[in-house]
Amino acid sequence: MKKLTVAIDGPAGAGKSTVARLVAERLGYTYIDTGAMYRAVTWEVLRRGIDAADAVKVAAVARAINLQLTTAAGKTLVSVDATDITDDIRTPEVSRLVSEVSKNGGVRDAMVNLQRQMAGFGGVVMDGRDIGTHVLPDADIKIFLTASIAERARRRWCELTANGFAVALQDLQAEIACRDKADCERAIAPLRQAADAVLIDTTDLTIPRAVDAILKICEARTGVL
Repeated sequence: MKKLTVAIDGPAGAGKSTVARLVAERLGYTYIDTGAMYRAVTWEVLRRGIDAADAVKVAAVARAINLQLTTAAGKTLVSVDATDITDDIRTPEVSRLVSEVSKNGGVRDAMVNLQRQMAGFGGVVMDGRDIGTHVLPDADIKIFLTASIAERARRRWCELTANGFAVALQDLQAEIACRDKADCERAIAPLRQAADAVLIDTTDLTIPRAVDAILKICEARTGVL
């Protein structure tokens, strides 16, 4: 049976990473968290004290970074130069800067090349903002996962407070709205739903139901689950 390439796109906080990881587990596929890859580059830019507006230096970081994604106990682990930064890339500082870094053309070229290599043999579930439209335009299955800004901010607030960060919900709503605007309006590979993608709104949908909905789409394509 052919192993599919599944692309899951959508805005920040829509549940892409969680849903994509669970879909990959159920299918026995490899999960590729592209958002974590851009966050890792952003973390390295911050670590080096580089101005995110310096396009040349930021792109050089993306080309040089020794980035690895691994899976353990159902969790994607992110490391740079063998240092585990899985939790470090989820800080508010990284979140505030990642959109600026990810719109850099040199950064995107470096990450897209790596992502395409990872997906070369199929059997992958990849999530991000431009997977179905740019990174893997010929993906077998394309999903666009979304939710209301209020719900996405609430989820992010729960995640951050659970990890000890003191943040205001209204600030998160404003930050997510700003990031949506930046992602949709960026010149290179903007966030948008691919013409052949299936729209799934998770505002009032549980994670298991969202996963089941995507698995049914995969089953319809292959005839086997």
